[in-house]
Amino acid sequence: MNRFQFVADHQRRYGVKRLCTILGIARSSFYYWRRTAAARAARQTADAKLATRIRAVHHESGGTYGVPRITAELRETGERINHKRIARVMRSIGLAGVRLRRRHRTTTADRAAAKAPDLIGRDFTASEPNMKYVGDITYLPLEGGKFLYLATVIDLASRRLAGWAIADHMRTDLVTDALAAAERTRGSLAGAVMHTDHGTQYTSRAFADACRQADVRQSMSAIGSSADNALAESFNANFKRETLQGRKHWSSEREARLEAFGWLHRYNTRRRHSRLGQRSPIAYETASWTTPTTLTPAA
Repeated sequence: MNRFQFVADHQRRYGVKRLCTILGIARSSFYYWRRTAAARAARQTADAKLATRIRAVHHESGGTYGVPRITAELRETGERINHKRIARVMRSIGLAGVRLRRRHRTTTADRAAAKAPDLIGRDFTASEPNMKYVGDITYLPLEGGKFLYLATVIDLASRRLAGWAIADHMRTDLVTDALAAAERTRGSLAGAVMHTDHGTQYTSRAFADACRQADVRQSMSAIGSSADNALAESFNANFKRETLQGRKHWSSEREARLEAFGWLHRYNTRRRHSRLGQRSPIAYETASWTTPTTLTPAA
């Protein structure tokens, strides 16, 4: 029990002075505590209501949002609230965002294959959508040591996931399917740059042909340099940590596909991105650019 509350409960019988002396607290501190009781109770009530809203946002994010994104979400609904208060309330109710885990690479470089020039040069920005993309592959671990594989195509202007494909193999079809999905999303990829690592899927003749047919210019990072495709790898890391949330694997292929689909859709439409002013990729595109044919709605 709070010592001040103890004094308040027993002051009539023993007196404030005697109780404060025994408990080792200053009488002025006790009187200040009593004087501010109403304001303190109001603040506790407000914090309890805020905690309810925080829990709702945290749950909707799949348990992934931390202080910055929850603050942005509440501010968008009209809340005038400080991120420090959000952090304090989250600590008090034991909530936190999902923390980053160590990344694992899946692609293997074919040093003998034909290479494309590096057209990105570690400049992971673009002045408008549908100009520069990055692609990569990550694995989805399943129970029993099996895997699914996710190939992605991400727009560097808005961080939008323009195309993706999931399969139980890492054949070239996986990355060409992802590129085709991006072409459907944008309507056309003509003139865009597609930047990848030197994985055998991306150095294959089939992928080069798919890029030529889509009028896409291939770009490749330096062999063995993760920094040259850092944005795609960061996306993969976020995907894994926010879907698995500490688990080692999914229990089935169906569970993995469903959770992946849900997260990928939420990433584009709802998940707030710090580089986009805490907006989702599609919200950022909508707010920042007009809507030509290249910005047709897609998940």
